[in-house]
Amino acid sequence: MVEKDGKKHVGIWLRVSTEDQVRGESPEIHEHRARAYAESRDWNVVEVYRLDATSGKTVKDHPEAKRMLADIKSGHITGLIFSKLARLARNTKELLDFADYFRDVGADLVSLGEAIDTSTPAGRLFYTIVAAMATWEREEISARVSASVPVRAQLGKPLGGAASFGYEWVEQKLVINQAEAPIRKLMYELFLEHRRKKTVARILNDRGYRTRNNSPFTDTTVDRLLRDTTAKGVRRANYTQTTNSNGAWQVKPESEWVLTPVEPIVTEQLWTEVNAILDEKRTKGKRQTRSVVHLFAGVTSCGCGSKMYVPSNSPKYTCSKCRNKIPVNDLEAIFKEELRAFIFSPDEIFGHVQAGNEQVKSFEGLIASLDAEQKKLTSEADKLIELYQIGALDKKGFAPRYGKLRTRLDQIEDELPELQAKRDVLKIALTSQEEVLTGSKDLVERWDTLPHTERRQVVETILDHVVIGDGEVEFNFLYNPGLASSSNSQETM
Repeated sequence: MVEKDGKKHVGIWLRVSTEDQVRGESPEIHEHRARAYAESRDWNVVEVYRLDATSGKTVKDHPEAKRMLADIKSGHITGLIFSKLARLARNTKELLDFADYFRDVGADLVSLGEAIDTSTPAGRLFYTIVAAMATWEREEISARVSASVPVRAQLGKPLGGAASFGYEWVEQKLVINQAEAPIRKLMYELFLEHRRKKTVARILNDRGYRTRNNSPFTDTTVDRLLRDTTAKGVRRANYTQTTNSNGAWQVKPESEWVLTPVEPIVTEQLWTEVNAILDEKRTKGKRQTRSVVHLFAGVTSCGCGSKMYVPSNSPKYTCSKCRNKIPVNDLEAIFKEELRAFIFSPDEIFGHVQAGNEQVKSFEGLIASLDAEQKKLTSEADKLIELYQIGALDKKGFAPRYGKLRTRLDQIEDELPELQAKRDVLKIALTSQEEVLTGSKDLVERWDTLPHTERRQVVETILDHVVIGDGEVEFNFLYNPGLASSSNSQETM
């Protein structure tokens, strides 16, 4: 996002712990480097968020963190620069939460230490790959946790979360809550009489009943509690699983469910009658859902210039004007191979990366030289001050010597951040490309196992449009890292 002044507005994040300050890493040094980077990108620094002497164990509740997130949400800033990821947060969960939040609102993260800048095409692709990898890691962790769930469920132990309304956990056993159970039973009786969930919720609220967290009952809450088998004496566990990072879930096969008996609140007959009515109403009111968006929907066009879509009665992208067609599966298979060719061009990579690395080494040599000179001059200045303090050097002899050293030290303090910024810009471009190359190998190999939403995200990140011609497919990529052509053609299969 570019503001009215034509420049991107960004903030600088400064978190330096007490230990870091002891080592001489002052916030001012990090701020100077970040400002130099912003200037090199022609960005406007409008905010600085300082968390002086703050541990990185948890920062999300810090006033400056809340201010920063509010500024990102409002669009006051559209990017955040920091010296390295550990400065943003050392807590891995918070770091991922920050990254997800920035991505959701379309803001950019710039980590100078890790050479990541998500405002660049390479950075955006890198971000997409990292997100995909994080999804796989979460799924692997989830699988390990899920393996222990059936065992705990069969033992009747709690699996996390509150007990169903009408029950409570007492010494790891699910027992009836004497205050809530009568309300739970009344729900079934009212629904059997009125056959409307909204009516049941209204009557319960009018009589002064509330949920466990003291909220009014809603038709959604009533539906969930009426369908819960716990009320009839059968507790279900390990019967659902999440399907994406947004918390959506689906029911597992019944063979995986774990059923344990508990004391019932209502009879099985009453529960069955109520749920039969609910099922009947659901069947009558069920609407036809929209089909999932196809992978290349909105970016596919025909050689004649018309857009191509997938009709509901056909598994092919079709041009409504000239009836040109290509099977959905064929186009995805071609894209997968094109993605492999787009990402891997070792011969071209070598020269490009080698030249860039030589430039980085040149900058790092200059930086190391200035850093060494700075330490030497600082030591000499300290010695002069010591001599002056003990009277071994008078004011006339001290002033010109110290003034000369101080002038050069001031010059170095200005020159170092400028050189570091130039080095950072180059490293970010090179490192992002190398990380994309490495991560993309796994991305291509796992392409078939990626959820549709993840694959669609990759397409949106790197693909501008697809043209289906007479016997050939042309992919036009948004991102051209210098590793492959930005547009390639391949014959259709």
